[in-house]
Amino acid sequence: MSRFATERDVLPWYRQAWPWFLISLPATAVVTGSILLYLAITTWDGLVVDDYYREGRAIDQTIARSVRAADMGLAADLRFRTDEVSIRLGSGQGVTLPPTVRVTIAHPTRGGLDQTLLLRGKDGVFSGRTAPLSTGRWLVQIEDESRTWRLVGSVNLPAEGEVRILPYES
Repeated sequence: MSRFATERDVLPWYRQAWPWFLISLPATAVVTGSILLYLAITTWDGLVVDDYYREGRAIDQTIARSVRAADMGLAADLRFRTDEVSIRLGSGQGVTLPPTVRVTIAHPTRGGLDQTLLLRGKDGVFSGRTAPLSTGRWLVQIEDESRTWRLVGSVNLPAEGEVRILPYES
């Protein structure tokens, strides 16, 4: 018998490995592209702003509120527990603290976990109940009800159960 393959030794193309390997490369790219196209169409990125000019003006107003908090000498000591937050708000001399503050606890990447609390207090001490906060970094904003000033900070839970927020200083 000779060393050369005869016609009956040759397998059909669909019974060989190399054609299937070569077909799988573009097939994988098509499937992956289809999945990414589906995700791009059905999900909302939430990061695109339609009116850039108006957003820029809002940023200027937000910075002015932080500067106002610095002028008032405001500072806040926050304490987080499992489902409660307490705030001790301090101010400069001659500054009257409001009876109610608005506290926004926001997750940096998941908007559905954000919480806004309206806390009543006395002599600069405010407390209230929250929905349980997951482990990780949280952004905290404290402002008066009329939104004339604000304090902004962040906390890593549960490592930092207590945090001090100082005003923006230019």
